Amino acid sequence: MDNILSMAGLALRAGRLEVGDEAASDACREKRCRLLLTACGASENALRRAERCAQEGQCLLLPLPCSKEELGAALGRGSCAMAAVTDLGFALALAEKLAARDPARYGEAVERLRLKAERAAQRRQAPRKRPGRKKK
Repeated sequence: MDNILSMAGLALRAGRLEVGDEAASDACREKRCRLLLTACGASENALRRAERCAQEGQCLLLPLPCSKEELGAALGRGSCAMAAVTDLGFALALAEKLAARDPARYGEAVERLRLKAERAAQRRQAPRKRPGRKKK
């Protein structure tokens, strides 16, 4: 579990993780969230809000196998129930680490994130059309 929390801390230091309900909700609303994480032990209200945010932001929602206090400690907070990963690479790395621990629970999320990463790479490699005058 430590390497998963370390990866989340690294994403935070890189500016690719929004911590807390408000910041994570904003990232989802703005469609910047790639992976929404919730801590076990989060309240029912927080979990409902996370589900609503994930649907609105069209991102994956994964529960972490750690408490709010453990997640918060890894992120420099007292406790944290929700965090939004805004970088696809970090999201995929976190999901892969989770799937290594529990493939049945997190395997599908890894496949979905890999597919998104492949599509993003294809878009980056595709030639860009430049707006301009049409030839006659």
